Amino acid sequence: MRILVTGATGYIGGRLVPLLLERGHQVRCLARDPRKLRDVPWAHRVEIARGDVLDQESLRSAMDGRDLLYYLVHSLSGPEFATTDRRAALLTAEAARAAGVRRVVYLGGLRPPDARTSEHLASRTEVGEIFLHSGVPTAVLQAAVILGSGSVSFEMLRYLTERLPVMVAPRWVRNRIQPIAIRDVLHYLVGAADLPAEVNRTFDLGGPDVLTYQRMMIRYAEVAGLPARHVIPVPVLTPRLSSYWINLVTPVPRRIAGPLIDSLAYEVVRTEDDISQYVPDPPGGLQDYEQAIRLAMARIRDAEVETRWANASVPGAPSEPLPTDPSWSGGSRYQDVRERRVPVPPAEVWRVVESIGGENGWYSFPLAWSVRGWLDRLLGGVGLRRGRRDPRRLHVGDALDWWRVEEVELGALLRLRAEMKMPGRAWLEMAVRPEDGGSVYRQRAVFLPRGLAGQLYWWAVWPFHDLVFGGMARNIARAAERDARARVGARHEPPASTSWPAGSTHPTD
Repeated sequence: MRILVTGATGYIGGRLVPLLLERGHQVRCLARDPRKLRDVPWAHRVEIARGDVLDQESLRSAMDGRDLLYYLVHSLSGPEFATTDRRAALLTAEAARAAGVRRVVYLGGLRPPDARTSEHLASRTEVGEIFLHSGVPTAVLQAAVILGSGSVSFEMLRYLTERLPVMVAPRWVRNRIQPIAIRDVLHYLVGAADLPAEVNRTFDLGGPDVLTYQRMMIRYAEVAGLPARHVIPVPVLTPRLSSYWINLVTPVPRRIAGPLIDSLAYEVVRTEDDISQYVPDPPGGLQDYEQAIRLAMARIRDAEVETRWANASVPGAPSEPLPTDPSWSGGSRYQDVRERRVPVPPAEVWRVVESIGGENGWYSFPLAWSVRGWLDRLLGGVGLRRGRRDPRRLHVGDALDWWRVEEVELGALLRLRAEMKMPGRAWLEMAVRPEDGGSVYRQRAVFLPRGLAGQLYWWAVWPFHDLVFGGMARNIARAAERDARARVGARHEPPASTSWPAGSTHPTD
């Protein structure tokens, strides 16, 4: 089937396209800025059309020859977002009808059971109605909170729960919500491509659990292994005040959080399950809340840190982040990155890198490393007592003081995973590459905080980063230069006498 996907650079679209390709569909993506799709691994398998759903000419060109349209565009920017959404839907519906598109699939939001609703949900309902009355058979799939790393609703839930052990919250945290895993949403979106031609209607989507937002936060903490969270609902927090609070506590921008907070003031639970008559449930059934949370939290596994940092490949699970996701998605991740230009060959820098730790130390502020090592031992950790197995070579799996060697690329990369006691997970990466006859040494420390304690830990040690990590980068570069000069000097020294005094020992004996 020949498919046009609008919103391919967004959260849902970026995960849907590779699934459509797996089904053998021919996919064209409409993007205002095609560069945003340049680094996704499936870019070479799709046709990318530059255009905008507010530009009639580009819409007509993109619709040409398409059988199916996925409309995954929704505006939350600016006070007139509903007007923008209405105009975009009208233009797109007209272009789809004129081009002879045989079906539209639109992902909207679950509507509250009564007439009262937020401007955000009302706008999504209106867009669905526009397509249902367009003359093109349309399936409007309606979902509430989508559980997956990168979903705005999930990211707000994640940040609030991880950063606040005690929360004073609006009364709406006791409203019922029926969340659904991103994997299951994608399953129904893909299946909707094969709906009978006469189907023109809305379908409610929802997972097996109906929870209050308060209960969602409490159960998130349980799954994440955080201390119990306490949520205290109060009547004075309005949605507007709540959106300011979200903006303060989380990195989710207020212009996005505001409309979503307004929508949380209403209960959203599906009223029918008719989609199952046309699209069978996923193999193994719908994911429950805890399953979805576990997958969404698995955004960085020990063996996959490099692929996430490099931002060069797409994770296998749709619940995990993509390169096209917003920078604030995926949970808190703090980095300290240092680079030094070193006027010696990469092999000289690598010798220093691979000999780090143990008796050689860490090339910066020895007292700070010693104190941290003793603190770790007091807390029941390994401290600095393990040293290293081989003074010159490191292998994957080796213990290195309080680190574990996770990856070694000889001459190029050493990645260490911290095994010290701390409220989070940490890695230290040291990389060397050639450049202009010399080398570039790149050092990167990454910390994934766990709960509020993890946030406080990072900011408590942050003032010492330049002393510790900055000093490490500077001193590794200097040591490489010094050792290189010493080796050059040794090569130019006159040969030593081979006559040895009586009773002496030859150095090779």
